[in-house]
Amino acid sequence: MYQDSTSSFLRSSLVSLGLCFFVFAELAAQNGLSYAAGARGLAMANASTTFQDVNSIFSNAAGLAYIDQAGISLFAEQRFAVSEIKSVHAGFAMPTKSGVFGLRIQYYGFEDYNEQAIGLNYSRKLLDKLSIGAQINYLNFRIPEYGSRGLLSFDIGFQSQILEDLRLGFHLANPIGQEVVELDNLPTVLKLGLSYSPSDKVMVNLEAEKDIDLETRLKGGIEYWLVDELALRVGFASNPGTFSFGAGYAISEKLKIDFGASYHQVLGFSPGIGILFFP
Repeated sequence: MYQDSTSSFLRSSLVSLGLCFFVFAELAAQNGLSYAAGARGLAMANASTTFQDVNSIFSNAAGLAYIDQAGISLFAEQRFAVSEIKSVHAGFAMPTKSGVFGLRIQYYGFEDYNEQAIGLNYSRKLLDKLSIGAQINYLNFRIPEYGSRGLLSFDIGFQSQILEDLRLGFHLANPIGQEVVELDNLPTVLKLGLSYSPSDKVMVNLEAEKDIDLETRLKGGIEYWLVDELALRVGFASNPGTFSFGAGYAISEKLKIDFGASYHQVLGFSPGIGILFFP
């Protein structure tokens, strides 16, 4: 009986240590605690600062200013194909005469370490070719043995249609950089992206992401609509080097489904699936 209990305890400890390795290895490799902009963003290496759909609620609220109907985005990702590490996002956006209002809810982690985020955002067009967006976030970090820590932060962003086929996006997350735990601050992250659309079927995105404490990360993604209902996507990123791919299918005008996956050269695959619903 005693040996069984000891073996069970050792197995549990090893699993927890392994999961902690995955989480902290990932955080060390990322430029901040960033989340993919749905499965569409995941498939394009999250080069998503210039998105103009409901998924913008996860990447740059300024993009929401261009939606013309209410929408819901649901997204789930299995980090590195480890069943215990989950990333789940839900977002809702509603256009009004005064601008577009949105709500996002996110969860990332496992039993021994997890993060939750709730964000309220607002966006609107200032001019036909210029939009702004802002978001207030409540973030909670939980480690059962040490308790939890809640923080308030905010994001701001804008988009500008520079040319008919060229769009610029900028996003700043957590400009204050509050302390989460001693000597560990919430990362301040700046993103600058360009989107080139030579036709209605093709979009090429390039983006630079800078955590003020880390090296600049370069990202790129391509989206190609093979037919009206089916899109193919691919992406790449540096620091750390990742490759991503995926597809999107419009089941109807009210329902779209997206699949995406990224491959980290050390930690492996992270598949994800997303649903866009327009009530």
